[in-house]
Amino acid sequence: MSAYKKMLVAIDLTEEAPQVLDKAKAISEAHNAELMLVHVVEPVGYAYGGDIPMDLTELQDQLDKAAREQLGTYGDQYGVDKTNQVVTVGRPESEIHRLAKEQSVDLVIVGSHGRKGFQLLLGSTANGVLHGTECDVLAVRIE
Repeated sequence: MSAYKKMLVAIDLTEEAPQVLDKAKAISEAHNAELMLVHVVEPVGYAYGGDIPMDLTELQDQLDKAAREQLGTYGDQYGVDKTNQVVTVGRPESEIHRLAKEQSVDLVIVGSHGRKGFQLLLGSTANGVLHGTECDVLAVRIE
């Protein structure tokens, strides 16, 4: 019996995403586990503290559409079914925790930039995911 049946891979859609996806794909194949790709789009209002007196809906929609297209490209490339490609809006840590619980995920895989010093071992998102997720978390070091 495999230790992992369903894995959630949270990616940021940068050029570094394949480093995380390659590792996740190998682990999922070794465990014969289902792979789920997730990207969280942060609300545009967060970036501006909500102080912009304008409607940011169109910009948010454009960011969401671009994220879905890029995630779809990665999904196709790594053989992940469309039903397991999720783009959601919110705070990354909270959304990853929510999805992991809702989808009965056994392992969450996130990228982590290798920084110097123990306190910088994990980035803020990877650290936030680690503290609060009820399943195992694998932080893949991004070079």
